[in-house]
Amino acid sequence: MAPLPRGPRRAPSPGRLRRTLLAALVTAAVAVPVAGAARPADVPAPAPAPVAPLASATSAELAARYTAARTAVRAAERSADAYGARKRAASLHAMAAPGRQFLSFDGRDGGRAAEVVGDLAAADRIAVLVPGADTDLDRYGRFRAGAVALHDALPGRPGARAAVVAWLGYRTPATGSTASLTPGRADQAAPALRAFVDELRRAKPGARITLLCHSYGSAVCGRAAADLPADALVLYGSPGTGSDTVADLHTRAAVWAGRGAADWIGDVPHVRLPLLPGSELGFGEDPLAAGFGARTFDAGDGGHSDYLVPGSVPLENIARIVDGREPHHA
Repeated sequence: MAPLPRGPRRAPSPGRLRRTLLAALVTAAVAVPVAGAARPADVPAPAPAPVAPLASATSAELAARYTAARTAVRAAERSADAYGARKRAASLHAMAAPGRQFLSFDGRDGGRAAEVVGDLAAADRIAVLVPGADTDLDRYGRFRAGAVALHDALPGRPGARAAVVAWLGYRTPATGSTASLTPGRADQAAPALRAFVDELRRAKPGARITLLCHSYGSAVCGRAAADLPADALVLYGSPGTGSDTVADLHTRAAVWAGRGAADWIGDVPHVRLPLLPGSELGFGEDPLAAGFGARTFDAGDGGHSDYLVPGSVPLENIARIVDGREPHHA
């Protein structure tokens, strides 16, 4: 007997999809924190001395900011050492090394920092790296390594110089935690990112500023995007921005998106579902979807942490966008 013809497969109902995602959310929220008993945010640090906003990016003013931040890093190192947080103390010791250039530093609550790679006073192209999950002072080295790799990949031309800023300006969520699946941390981080870029624009009015938004950092950029004085936003390894189209970002910046072929983030459902009043799950449309409206670039075959690997396809293309040139398209 011939099998009966099958009708069109029905999409899961919104209620079923919501229950499935909520189950995954609860599982992740319970499982992930148990795996990490010692939280980096628990390491104490003194409050840094207040600093005035940059009025201009002269070498003298920048040098004063770098000196003040180094003092704050060393104070935090002493505090971490006294607390017995050896990993944190070692990381801070490296951050306080001669030649490191921090515009700001605060060792509390997991850490906040903005480090410059390159000569910001002379730069006419500035890239600001906005990190995703699992970035804090204990694991700061890999974040900085990406900034150094990008700076090294930027072309040097007569009369043109570039600087890269590694902006750790918020408490990033842990991968798979409740916070990584909802926009709460992005909502908290967006004002700080907007204030930082505003300050940078006032200090460097003629420079080209590009925000490089990795993973959860793209949700931070999405929340901060409206009227942000940036020339380009680059979303890579992105779960979404919290908006369904580029137009919804209300930005004058060119918006680019790329994803590596082996990046697991491509399997994350691109939805936004209400949870409690004022809260939601997910980050909306896939930035690579045609309906989102971003320009796309070739991000190679790598995984979620491979975008700024020296010599890689995505690093070359991201450097081209920072430089104001057309990247290679996927």
